[in-house]
Amino acid sequence: MGLIAAGIGSAAGVMADQWKDFIYCDSLDSDTLVVKGQKRVGGRSSNRKGDDNIISNGSVIAVNEGQCAVIVETGEIVEVCAQAGQFVYDTSTEPSIFTGSLGEGIKATFSQIGKRFAFGGGTGKDQRVYFFNTKTILDNRYGTSTPIPFRVHDPEIGLRLTTQIRCNGTFTYTMTDPLLFYKNVSGNSSSRFTRSTDGFDATLRSDLLTALQPALAKISAQKVYPDEIPAHVLELTQELKRQLAPIWEAEYGICIKQFAINSISIPPEDMEKIQNVEQATTYSDPMRAGGYTVMQQGEAMKNAASNSKGAMNGFIGMNMAQQAGGVNAAQLFEMGRQQQMQQQQQAPQQADGWKCPRCGRDNPGEANFCMGCGTGKPEVPGGWFCPNCGNRNSAEANFCMKCGTARS
Repeated sequence: MGLIAAGIGSAAGVMADQWKDFIYCDSLDSDTLVVKGQKRVGGRSSNRKGDDNIISNGSVIAVNEGQCAVIVETGEIVEVCAQAGQFVYDTSTEPSIFTGSLGEGIKATFSQIGKRFAFGGGTGKDQRVYFFNTKTILDNRYGTSTPIPFRVHDPEIGLRLTTQIRCNGTFTYTMTDPLLFYKNVSGNSSSRFTRSTDGFDATLRSDLLTALQPALAKISAQKVYPDEIPAHVLELTQELKRQLAPIWEAEYGICIKQFAINSISIPPEDMEKIQNVEQATTYSDPMRAGGYTVMQQGEAMKNAASNSKGAMNGFIGMNMAQQAGGVNAAQLFEMGRQQQMQQQQQAPQQADGWKCPRCGRDNPGEANFCMGCGTGKPEVPGGWFCPNCGNRNSAEANFCMKCGTARS
């Protein structure tokens, strides 16, 4: 598959390279993303002079689960195998690809890259086997060095506040297209490519935090409070995947799998503002405000009884504070009762319809006589209809609950 340079030295090298090799990769830890394949040379091996960057015809390449083997010839990808097993390298066949669990995406990338040769002297070719880690890469940590804007919006209580969120946690990802990773990230590594020493971790964290801003904005649009964000991690993961796809999937050949939040916080002054609005809304209801006043008065009585200057002085001070407040608990309860009565009066009264026992016509509940034959409305078991307004009342009621007419 290449040119062979004439000469004594090159001839010796060619002869050594005729031995078949067994190329393999040790177990890949979670920090190693790419490693160059090794040729197994034991104590009984006769091939000790072969070129490390030449693959002999008939050599065996062993691929383990969670790995993808890529054969690179003179800087260009020529073979791919993501299927576990042992495979023979045969120079007489066309380029082959075993996708395993990586699917059709890697096939499309392979067809786009193609196969090219560019000889630069020496043996005329440089052949290497790289093993890529396709397992899920765990324990990738992130943290917001600068806060992320987050809008808190709750129309029910009239709350609209833009705060700043800080959070930290972990995420996982997996390599879905080793060909893109080789082409755009790792390249021809001399031995191995790791996520920590080669700066890949820092790149991913920067990309993630950039994508986290629009992802949180989408969660904010659902009127989610900051402390409720951890309950929406699945939605966040999907949105992050969508935001990161143009870079991670299309350029790096990786995909985010899981996203977790360990802690989340907002400035204390913003949290106080939210709590004040919630409290004010809660006590805008007179009944709740009355209950809160009674509770506070009970607490004040306890404090007055233990006043160091005497209980009498304590109670005098408490009464002055109540009078300064303008409204006491009894007034609040009365306001709440009147408010409830107004709501009941304003609520639409839905009277049940009834069927005429004579002609069978269905009539509305407010009708006292059948609209078909004029037969009077019968008394309904378990209740009665008011002859004045047609309202249905309970059996124990002696007066109509709507207009006050006496039961006939």
